[in-house]
Amino acid sequence: MTPPPRFPATKISAVVSDVDGTLLTEEKILTPRSTAAAAELRSRGIAFAIISSRPSRGLSMLLEPLGITTPVGSFNGGVISRPDLTVITKHFLSPDVARRAVAMLDAHGTQCWVFSGQEWLVRDPDGPYVGFEERTVQFGPKIVEDFGAALDAAVKIVGVSKDFALLAQRERDVRSALAGEASVARSQLYYLDVTHPLANKGAALAEMAKCMRVLLDEIAVIGDGSNDVAMFERSGMSVAMGNASPEVQAAADFVTDGNDDDGFAAAIERFVLGGDRSNLRAEKAPAGDPV
Repeated sequence: MTPPPRFPATKISAVVSDVDGTLLTEEKILTPRSTAAAAELRSRGIAFAIISSRPSRGLSMLLEPLGITTPVGSFNGGVISRPDLTVITKHFLSPDVARRAVAMLDAHGTQCWVFSGQEWLVRDPDGPYVGFEERTVQFGPKIVEDFGAALDAAVKIVGVSKDFALLAQRERDVRSALAGEASVARSQLYYLDVTHPLANKGAALAEMAKCMRVLLDEIAVIGDGSNDVAMFERSGMSVAMGNASPEVQAAADFVTDGNDDDGFAAAIERFVLGGDRSNLRAEKAPAGDPV
């Protein structure tokens, strides 16, 4: 049966944005235009929040420049915090699922990272993207020989590879193997995130909506990764970045410019504040029920 047409919300009370690949440039810069767009939302009485695959500590440098007073989603929603980063909710992987995920990624030569508590654990300090991630989150990893007890309280496991096609295949394999036991999605072409089933951006969006006392149908969301599609499906309006994959773009109501061309700010100016509906991408099922 063909789902009924989806009509993006005309009333927007809040905007929830992904961070890397969306709010920030490829060089991890928050541009003046993006900062101004977030400020303009607040001046119009529209709440602005961020959600990311990053750890909570890795978002702290953005909170003051963006004037964040709303809940902060980290680890794809595995942790939702207040702006001072005190925890509201958290979801850990079960120890068994965490160990199985690491074993599956190891079996195919994919590098593994584990995030547990406030620590980021890696076994190879010279592995792909370790230095890049350290510059991004602005703290370093703990080097270990074995993940050991950290897998008893892991909030996120990341498979890392420079082989994007290989990682896409691992995404399909691990998602199938852990169906119902974990949320599995790439946050970037080179990062495959494994989190608790409730640690996905769709479930997190619903939790953040409750905290902000805003209806899901009145939230606009913006993102670029496959892990953002879950919040596209629950929102009143969804915008994909121009640098997103064709599949992610097809899942959104609208497509904006790329993150190196101030696509976030353009989306706020055009689709949220400007009310432009001339770039509708696809007909989808209605947004989730109001909270």
